[in-house]
Amino acid sequence: MEFNSTLANEYEKGIRRTLPSYDAMLRLTKTFYQSALQEQAHFLVIGSGSGNEILQLAEQRPHWSFVGIDPSEAMLEIAEHRLQPLSNDISLLQGTILTATMPDKKFDAASCILVLHFIASYEEKLATLQGIASHLKTGAPFVLVSKYGQLNSVETELQFDLWRAYWQQHTKLSATDLANMEQSIRSLSFMREEDIVALLQQAGFTQPSRFFATTLFAGWICYKA
Repeated sequence: MEFNSTLANEYEKGIRRTLPSYDAMLRLTKTFYQSALQEQAHFLVIGSGSGNEILQLAEQRPHWSFVGIDPSEAMLEIAEHRLQPLSNDISLLQGTILTATMPDKKFDAASCILVLHFIASYEEKLATLQGIASHLKTGAPFVLVSKYGQLNSVETELQFDLWRAYWQQHTKLSATDLANMEQSIRSLSFMREEDIVALLQQAGFTQPSRFFATTLFAGWICYKA
């Protein structure tokens, strides 16, 4: 999916329809980090997008510093504008954890929120999570949020029914538009929860625990082993 300037601006509205508890998820994420980190912390944000996550995490934590990575130039431009008023030390890099030139210093925490399902192969998912782990201090807290489930299973199809009903009731999209959107979502890379947990452990994270789930999305907290 190419996040051009138009799509980047629409993302703010769309993500809260696709994931109705998006803001609650960010608050829970912030709570986890604030309970695990000191007043000063160096933070790695994978898929920093339009800056929502950094805005949430930086609130009341002026001494947390951030490195955000995102492949979309348009999203980074939006983020740079939105984050400008903050006093935190913030750097934004274009690319991925596998391509960006990273600082030598190890990070105290990291996140990968709403990114993993855009990565098609298991091997690249694993390489991405291993890349994140390699830049973290031992014991660093990590949050992963992704689409999850097994397409065509009874449980996941029931969640799609609910997702479809929510969009029908809360938007003016035509049946054709909604069908096209659903097709694009089904083309993303879904994984069963047990496979995601195993992937995290294989990548070098310990104590994975699901803290969040809404329809097609779930989130896990864990620590760098």
